[in-house]
Amino acid sequence: MNCNSPDHNKKYTRRDFLTKTSLGMGALTFGSLMTSNPLYGNINSIGNGLGLPHFMPKAKRIIYLFQSGAPSQIDIFDYKPTLNKLTGEELPLSVRGEQRLTGMTAGQATFPMVGSIFNFKQHGESGAWMSDLMPYTSKIVDELCFIKSMHTSEINHDPAVTFLQTGSNLPGRPSIGSWVSYGLGTDNKNLPEFVVLLTKNKNGQPLYARSWGNGFLPSKHQGVQFRSGKDAVLYLENPPGVNYESRKDQLEYLRKLEDINYRDLGDPEILSKMSQYEMAFRMQTSVPEVMDVSDEPDYIFDMYGEDSRTPGTFAANCLLARKLAEKDVKFIQLYHQGWDQHGSLNSEIKVQCRETDQPTAALIRDLKQRGLLEDTLVIWGGEFGRTNYTQGRITNPNYGRDHHPKCYTIFMAGAGVKKGITIGATDEFGYNIAERPVHVHDFQATLLHLLGIDHERLTFKHQGRRYRLTDVHGHVVNEILS
Repeated sequence: MNCNSPDHNKKYTRRDFLTKTSLGMGALTFGSLMTSNPLYGNINSIGNGLGLPHFMPKAKRIIYLFQSGAPSQIDIFDYKPTLNKLTGEELPLSVRGEQRLTGMTAGQATFPMVGSIFNFKQHGESGAWMSDLMPYTSKIVDELCFIKSMHTSEINHDPAVTFLQTGSNLPGRPSIGSWVSYGLGTDNKNLPEFVVLLTKNKNGQPLYARSWGNGFLPSKHQGVQFRSGKDAVLYLENPPGVNYESRKDQLEYLRKLEDINYRDLGDPEILSKMSQYEMAFRMQTSVPEVMDVSDEPDYIFDMYGEDSRTPGTFAANCLLARKLAEKDVKFIQLYHQGWDQHGSLNSEIKVQCRETDQPTAALIRDLKQRGLLEDTLVIWGGEFGRTNYTQGRITNPNYGRDHHPKCYTIFMAGAGVKKGITIGATDEFGYNIAERPVHVHDFQATLLHLLGIDHERLTFKHQGRRYRLTDVHGHVVNEILS
């Protein structure tokens, strides 16, 4: 301050202090809005003005490898030597209890138990049991956290997938990725917060877009499906005769019109759609860049397996998931169909494991070698498990298993979870949970917790009620937290 100024010796009052301070904070806020570079901290982590994260997160992003159709835990993860000895014998009614059955086995006169025909061994320092169906994943068991006591209330595929992905068995609720997008916003404004990758040319239970839909949340939070082939995102490219500058000018005028429209109507979906238009414009450059794997060295393709050179395979999608993680995409979901083995399990499950085992292990190893696993959570699992009894007759060496919601296995790796541990256990028949049940809502609460979100506080008011991902249930599984 100039010493000759008449204000030099002025005694400032509390009112002066508050006035100047508020103006200064206003200038800081205005400055942060006018530039893409935050003046303090990471403003993107604030999300949608919800005060999130609620506490320091352990994970910055999630890669969810969803195995649609329900892998047989008894043939891959849950070693049951007693069940093997009892193959062909009737499942005791005292064990089966009043568990409801699907229409595919409810009419069976008998329920002969069948153990796995695959060989199990213990691996790593943790001694985790795995069958020979997953040789690559077996080598990284000390990085994994197994939950062998997952259970759900749904017994058929569509409601079970919907329940796992949205917290409700009824369509219309937001998916996990949409809740994360709504709560945490983005760390990369040139790519969506929530990206979906489907394995191409896979038969199995149908997948519906509501599994990655936004439900009643603003539409900008829905998952964006990236496809293999020329057009990774549909309708992203400019039509013939429209160049980059023309599209930019068009968006600028559209923004002005939509601002007027919003002031008149006050509909927040106007702003949401405008945000999507602008994101699509930025994605014209960012999507081709992230989808291009031509600069990946041969040893990376060798790590993920030969399929990784073929766009749209599970292996290629795992490689893309790593690239998206490098770009700070918040929620990356891969879907792999074909795990619904009601018959011919012996031959079909081998194909499924061959397609997913090597790239799953490679993704975890690749993230670790790049320093990304420490803040990326990887999840592998399906919507429910398979029965310990056969569907129909046992035709050695083939058999089938029906749906089983009472117990199944998933595994996790990376940010925030303990390595080389197993929690929960099933009985010697592999039919009921014997230790530490983990409900779907517990699983969802734990995912949000790892991202720094209190699942009871992340809510959205819709039709007069405040909804949340975990509905009115769910407890964080503290035993797995590192």
